[in-house]
Amino acid sequence: MRLLGNIEAKTDAKGRAFLPATFRKVLQASGEERLVMRKDIFQPCLVLYPESVWFEQMDALRQRLNRWNMRQQQVFREFLSEVEVLTLDGNGRFLIPRRYIKMAGIEQDIKFIGMGDTIEIWSQRCIEENRMEPAAFSAALEELMGDADGTEAGSEAAAI
Repeated sequence: MRLLGNIEAKTDAKGRAFLPATFRKVLQASGEERLVMRKDIFQPCLVLYPESVWFEQMDALRQRLNRWNMRQQQVFREFLSEVEVLTLDGNGRFLIPRRYIKMAGIEQDIKFIGMGDTIEIWSQRCIEENRMEPAAFSAALEELMGDADGTEAGSEAAAI
């Protein structure tokens, strides 16, 4: 599943939004009927997980944690406690609950960003405040993907 794109939208007075058609098509083609919404752990945005992706993430976290360690159990509880299961209506709309609107600083203008296997929902104001400067982005990407000798990270030099 490849959820890609950067789409501007609006919420209505009740906090409903239309999931962009490009994302709905990908979800339908993958047989996904429900989404799980959670506030992002690091950024002031919301994350929509297709249900199967959510279960994979939940299972991966559970496997790394010890049920008999109190702190790890608290981490798991925190991860699961602030989720909302969503089903789109016939028009492709879903409700963003008020507490999530507050958590993400959403007013009316929002931006959907496809992140591969998830979709982020940002307030227009917050996305602008949290963007990397172009020079910082290129430097970080170079650091992650390039070696000092200019070859790609992880690639091996050809013999001979």
